[in-house]
Amino acid sequence: MQRYLGKRKELKIYISNEDTFESKPLFEALLARAKESGISGATVMKAVAGLGVHSEIHSFNVWVLRQKVPLVITIIDTEEHIRAFLDEAGKMIDEGLVTMSDTEVLQYHHPKFGEA
Repeated sequence: MQRYLGKRKELKIYISNEDTFESKPLFEALLARAKESGISGATVMKAVAGLGVHSEIHSFNVWVLRQKVPLVITIIDTEEHIRAFLDEAGKMIDEGLVTMSDTEVLQYHHPKFGEA
């Protein structure tokens, strides 16, 4: 569908899997807020390792049951939708990095909308 194609903004939110908001995982709270805001879609990716602002290396270890690893939430939408989402979502993030950059959606395929 044409409405998803063209120049858009890509929002990335870098947080930890241990971050919370109102006693639930922060990434879940941010996804719920994105849905409420009408964001087109969001993806949460768990990183294998990362170096945070405190210069601590956080990495996955198969022998550790509970571990701190980086998460990246990516959202692609219009700048207006992203900024409206961030008005509320930004207040939920105590520690993390939020970036926005230009991107271009070349193709979007979804059975509900038919071919782009």
